[in-house]
Amino acid sequence: MLSLVTVAPTPKHRCLIPNLDIGINSNTSNLTFFHPDLDSYLSTKGNGEVDYCRWKTNENTTMGCNGQFVYDTTYFKTSRVLDWNLICDNRWERAIIQTIYMFGVLIGAIVLGSLADKYGRKTIFYISGIFQLLAALSVAFIPNFIVYCVFLFFYGMFGSGGAYVTGFVLTMELVGPKRRTICGTAFSASFAVGVMVVAFWGYMISNIQILQIVYACHSLVLIGHWWLVDESIRWLWGQGRTEDAIAIVKKGIRINGIKDFDSTKFEGKGPMNTNEPDQSYGAADLFKTPTIRKRAMNVAFNWFANSLVYYGLSLNTGNLQGNPYLILFLVGLAEIPGYLLVICLVDKTGRRFLLTTLLLLGGSACIICAFIPKGLEVTILVMIGKMGIAGSFAIIYNYTAELFPTVIRNSAVGFGACSARFSGMLTPLITLLDSIDTQLPTMVFGGVAILAALFALFLPETLNKEMPQTIQDGENFGRGDTGYRTILACVQRNKKTHDFQHHVEADATECLNAKGFNTSRD
Repeated sequence: MLSLVTVAPTPKHRCLIPNLDIGINSNTSNLTFFHPDLDSYLSTKGNGEVDYCRWKTNENTTMGCNGQFVYDTTYFKTSRVLDWNLICDNRWERAIIQTIYMFGVLIGAIVLGSLADKYGRKTIFYISGIFQLLAALSVAFIPNFIVYCVFLFFYGMFGSGGAYVTGFVLTMELVGPKRRTICGTAFSASFAVGVMVVAFWGYMISNIQILQIVYACHSLVLIGHWWLVDESIRWLWGQGRTEDAIAIVKKGIRINGIKDFDSTKFEGKGPMNTNEPDQSYGAADLFKTPTIRKRAMNVAFNWFANSLVYYGLSLNTGNLQGNPYLILFLVGLAEIPGYLLVICLVDKTGRRFLLTTLLLLGGSACIICAFIPKGLEVTILVMIGKMGIAGSFAIIYNYTAELFPTVIRNSAVGFGACSARFSGMLTPLITLLDSIDTQLPTMVFGGVAILAALFALFLPETLNKEMPQTIQDGENFGRGDTGYRTILACVQRNKKTHDFQHHVEADATECLNAKGFNTSRD
């Protein structure tokens, strides 16, 4: 997903200035970005910043680049941006590349999420993995911008939209309540490891075609999953395929050496208390009942906010000072403490409290970044913000899977992922707002995160609770439980404690005074 940061990075650039670069063909590698006399030809914007898409003549006349540019190839020798000059007046086309990829993820989350609820997690996961490999290999050899965008759409659809989301749901449904936190967070942490791997390969391989092929080859790991991974037991049970579910359970028991399991009490039984025989479910069922509908919208907004800030920080690492590959690696590394924090605390504090806290941390870091100059301080704040958002992102994955019933769980996670990819589509477009005010994109990211934190307090807590199975279970789950009621109860309890202590002290004082003791103080 973040491979475009290294495949299509935007290096520093300026106009080809005839007075400086005369006699040099813009298609050769002899152009030098830096020049001792460059400052005298640079144009400035209204706010005083350098405008690298304009230059001044000796007569102080401002000129455009006319499609001729000089790039700083210190870090990026090749790039899709260089191939198609996606800068200055064409800068929006670079944003469109990322938006189209995220649009593919969005469609994949909707379509493949529903298909996974109907045909099984394993089947859709495996099919998505194969098409992800084919699409990733294809984009490496496409020289045309429009065709490239088309294949990039399918790359996002089957990669992040299909394989990643379905793989997460499958992971959560193959383990019990005690292992959900560690497995779900470890799954999310693998994304951070992937970011660091992207940065490593980007640093090692300068040719973007070879680099894209290397990225594509990582999809080969998914091919063997058909034989290594079983279908979701919860999904099989929900579909009435109890014999298949019990067979997988027996396989796990045999591998783990457990002997005291009596399968006879489960054999021949269907889904527990479904009262909804032979009925299939999909994304539409998220909106048919009031409680599930409200939670779906709330969770979707949280996914939207997490993704907006996450990709807003990740995709703009090039704006930070330093080696862009090192910065990208550190941004991935910064996520690990966030995941460790989740693993250590979420089963003690609960999902709701920690999700709200980390969203507030990430949002506040973004807003503070907008008001201090670029430098080490901004880089540190970005890392702190990334740590908080990575942790909250991991929680919302687990939280969503626990809030919704089995029959629509994949659709719920898919709907959340859909919302996240919608914000991912908007992220590169929002970053273009820096042409109006450099602080505006970061302010938007931070403000949305803080708003999502306040909405998260309306969700019920799921800690140590069995995941709902049916639609009715989902409607009844956590009814009346909100963070605001918990906060109000704590305030009232503390007030009663304080009033009680004050009453006891007053009674004690009155008693002592009645017995002739002087309790007044000088």
